[in-house]
Amino acid sequence: MMGAADKAELGFEEEDDMAAGTPPPARKMQSLDFEHIGSLAAVAESLSPRSKWRMTLRSIRIVIFQAKINVLLPFGPLAITLHYLSGNHQGWVFLFSLVGITPLAERLGYATEQLACYTGPTIGGLLNATFGNATEMIISIYALKNGMIRVVQQSLLGSILSNMLLVLGCAFFAGGLAHPNRDQVFNKASAVVNSGLLLMAVLGLMFPAVLHFTHSEAHYGKSEVSLSRFSSCIMLVAYASYLFFQLKSQRSLYSPIGEEEESTEDEEDEKEIAQGEAISWLFVLTIWISILSGYLVDAIQGASESLNMPLAFISVILLPIVGNAAEHASAIMFAMKNKLDITLGVAIGSSTQISMFVIPFCVVIGWMMGEEMDLNFQLFETATLFITVLVVAFMLQEGTSNYFKGFMLILCYLIVAASFFVHVDPKSSMDK
Repeated sequence: MMGAADKAELGFEEEDDMAAGTPPPARKMQSLDFEHIGSLAAVAESLSPRSKWRMTLRSIRIVIFQAKINVLLPFGPLAITLHYLSGNHQGWVFLFSLVGITPLAERLGYATEQLACYTGPTIGGLLNATFGNATEMIISIYALKNGMIRVVQQSLLGSILSNMLLVLGCAFFAGGLAHPNRDQVFNKASAVVNSGLLLMAVLGLMFPAVLHFTHSEAHYGKSEVSLSRFSSCIMLVAYASYLFFQLKSQRSLYSPIGEEEESTEDEEDEKEIAQGEAISWLFVLTIWISILSGYLVDAIQGASESLNMPLAFISVILLPIVGNAAEHASAIMFAMKNKLDITLGVAIGSSTQISMFVIPFCVVIGWMMGEEMDLNFQLFETATLFITVLVVAFMLQEGTSNYFKGFMLILCYLIVAASFFVHVDPKSSMDK
């Protein structure tokens, strides 16, 4: 006699069921229909207005109320209120705008990190650098519109110095303390290429300054601007070529070390908001930063006088610290997770992007606005950038990091900050 398993194997189970009067295919079809209906109901529930409202509230809770730094958000509306009150409140408007932008910049970095979870580490590092620099770009365009060329130059220079010394130094220091028994490793090839691009940026900034201070211009007052505009176009082409080289042509050579060993489970744990929500938050936060940046720029000159603080120190040190809040937080977080390649993509990649894209972009935008924005950052600022690039290039040449290297970079930044506190622009540059 055949067992039930044998009958099922030979196909006789269907005949027995037919003899019993209960056709099994109908039962299977019925169960499949119920499953299909259940999945459709789940999709319909997810698309219902109530579900969308619930997802929106959850996103607001995560982005706005979950971060403790958002207790500083009310300073933004307070700065706008003080701006319209009678009396000399420029110093307070500047300080409150500065404090109010800080949590927005940090949340912009968070939204970028969430979007980077859906794009991969290489493009994620590029996104972090791009939206991390959105604050600097917005402030620069507002200052350029008001004819404050030196504020634009010094704030962008300060962003480069802050990223290369303070942000990278704090990341190396925190990562070294989190992993004290061994050096952390990163992709040396990518660091060398970024160092080369930074040296090229120094080259582009140095020649207009040398041309100006040696009085060797063919057409005084015009050759310097013309050279700056030509060099800016070349630097933009170089940066576009670098992006193609890194993301398309030689992508495998510049992928993070151990990228293939990272599990997808860790990436899923990091995803707290949906991709569409991350894009929406980037849009909203950028608009709010743009609004506050306008009031910040308007109050800079008055703040310098009321706070008795050099304008160069405010532009080079204070503005970039706020603008780099996003890079600072994300770089330290990735370093403590032993993801040094993403840390370098954020800190050094951000410096490269400012020097090779944002600065030339501002020169071109100023050209369109009729403002003579040039690459003559003055000798003091250009020399500071040149020495900084050399120091960081030497720190990165081994492809390893530890807390001592980070501590050295932080100390170097303190020297730079003290130098700009006692530095006053020459009269000729203030009249530009």
